[in-house]
Amino acid sequence: MEAQASPFHAGELAIQQRVGMRERIAAAGSAGVRDHMPDQHRLFFEELPFFFIGALDEAGQPWATMLAADPGFIGTPDARTLDIAGGMLAGDPLQGRLRVGDHVGGLGLAPTTRRRNRVNGVVTAIDGDGMRIAVTQSFGNCPQYIQHRQHSAAPDAVTAGAARVTRGTALGDDDRALIARSDTFFIASANLDADAGRARGVDVSHRGGRPGFVRVDDAHTLTSPEFRGNFFFNTAGNLLEHPRAGLLFIDFERGDLLHLAVEAEIIWDGPEVAAFTGAERLLRFHVRDVVRNAGALPFRWTEPQPANQIARTGSWGDAPSP
Repeated sequence: MEAQASPFHAGELAIQQRVGMRERIAAAGSAGVRDHMPDQHRLFFEELPFFFIGALDEAGQPWATMLAADPGFIGTPDARTLDIAGGMLAGDPLQGRLRVGDHVGGLGLAPTTRRRNRVNGVVTAIDGDGMRIAVTQSFGNCPQYIQHRQHSAAPDAVTAGAARVTRGTALGDDDRALIARSDTFFIASANLDADAGRARGVDVSHRGGRPGFVRVDDAHTLTSPEFRGNFFFNTAGNLLEHPRAGLLFIDFERGDLLHLAVEAEIIWDGPEVAAFTGAERLLRFHVRDVVRNAGALPFRWTEPQPANQIARTGSWGDAPSP
């Protein structure tokens, strides 16, 4: 009964219990996880030129992706409805694959202000490249680990060329190089179990750290630290019960999107966790599919200003090799 009454499902509750935060988060979650969008979230979404979503393909594989269009392509006709008027880029692994009844996780994030808000729901209508989502969960996130970046339109000469999509089952050299210098990625996960109650759905979350905080172990394996967050454990709770996930890495200089379909495992403790400053656990990702959409984004970004929280985190140079 607790899992049904709570905004958290059994996996999230289990991890909250494991780290001794279940009772503390029970009250915060009930108050902070809403079934509607507050007005400040609605205004925020409507001003964004890009938006992150997570959704499952027909095989049940989560994918994380980034939508991009002119500000205003996200609309909120009321507090329980989110409209997305296009924004999916050619070659996206979710292009043409969303259907009415699908669960979608949404994340609005503004790197210039480090503001982010989450909204999850169910697709109720599809209209060409657009969709309408009935909101089931809405909550804010703190600005931790978000790198400050300013975007601008990509040069016309760049956007005039067609994006180049490559697919594979292993990380190529360019993929590994991008991950090795990245300070940001996004992760989509899901729990669609009937007994997940209010927490049933898809989630997409942000992760940030020092450049290279995601270690490339080989062409099929990545390892990333998990830092202190809001203790909701939306991602980890999903992965505890359903380990498939989707990752998104962005080349902010070239406008590439790197989508990965992975299977995740949680590493709770051990020498690698202990040696990586700030890590409370690790996530190890086993890569199954790779989609690189080169030059797809109509934006380019300035050099990042690191988030203040990065100073209290380490790097893989300080941790032992696996």
